[in-house]
Amino acid sequence: MTELEQYIKSYFENIQSDELNKMSALFESTTLKKGGYFLKAGKHCDKICIIQTGVLRVFAIPDKEEVTQWIATKGYLGTDFSSFLYDTPSRWTIQALTDTELFTLSKPNYRKVGEVIPQWTELEKLFLVKCFTALENRIFSHLSMTAEERYNLFFTQNNDLFNQVPLKYIASMLGMTPETLSRIRKKATF
Repeated sequence: MTELEQYIKSYFENIQSDELNKMSALFESTTLKKGGYFLKAGKHCDKICIIQTGVLRVFAIPDKEEVTQWIATKGYLGTDFSSFLYDTPSRWTIQALTDTELFTLSKPNYRKVGEVIPQWTELEKLFLVKCFTALENRIFSHLSMTAEERYNLFFTQNNDLFNQVPLKYIASMLGMTPETLSRIRKKATF
């Protein structure tokens, strides 16, 4: 199984081997230089990516202050689903924080997936439920956990990011100021 097929299988667990081959054939390899854009706010999102190497940041700039929604690393899927599925302008910008290699699936090829995989509707539905559940968990942690608990959980799961990403982006993603993040890091006993 190729690296791309492993990633696809991790998102679409019930996909069959022959379908996996057909789906992976629809992806293309793309590279972004550090600082390059996968998507800019206001543009229509026309592709989905899976990160092979590198780091992408998903952010918006409401009221002239950047808000980081997510920082994605190897194996993560990236897109603005609302823009991609409903053909609306994106509210998110997706930018490479490092040189990044991507597997990309264009919108026309995404539509072809349904033609080559008979059970695609069911697979897609299970995938979207998985995404929704992850979003629910993230919202729940922001509502029920203290800033220190959110930091500890994120650090435990993503400690390698602290050497690759400016801390102000991590602070924003965790819903805190850089000063709060700094104070929490000083107290941490990891």
